[in-house]
Amino acid sequence: MALWRAYQRALAAHPWKVQVLTAAAGGEAGSAGTPDRPDSDHDDPGLWLCVGGWYRVLDRLIPGTTKVDALKKMLLDQGGFAPCFLGCFLPLVGTLNGLSAQDNWAKLQRDYRDALITNYYLWPAVQLANFYLIPLHYRLAVVQCVAVIWNSYLSWKAHQL
Repeated sequence: MALWRAYQRALAAHPWKVQVLTAAAGGEAGSAGTPDRPDSDHDDPGLWLCVGGWYRVLDRLIPGTTKVDALKKMLLDQGGFAPCFLGCFLPLVGTLNGLSAQDNWAKLQRDYRDALITNYYLWPAVQLANFYLIPLHYRLAVVQCVAVIWNSYLSWKAHQL
């Protein structure tokens, strides 16, 4: 509990710094599932800070914390942000791994649908709970805990040839 209270104090005092560290830790933990691959391509905290910024946008678009508000946020997140995020993430990883534009496009066509469907098995329930139960400044930390599993999957998916 002392560690949690220290985290809360640090988050209140330095929200962006703590979120960067949280994002980096989550990315590193997620890459542990594929130790034979250099996974720095998705461990960049900037990718996950994008998510934190998205949560702020959602709270401006849909203010409130009712069940209906949480459902609306989840639907926007999973209907808009998730498909775009994956559609950008997969080709970015392909480019960073040296794939040609043609190979990258073929890989995106092959992997995108499967990655998005897998996303829908995990994230809607997580995000519904996140938007309903978790205050805005803790949402990225919650996502990073779940992202340990998700990052392992994405790492595996992105490195499949």
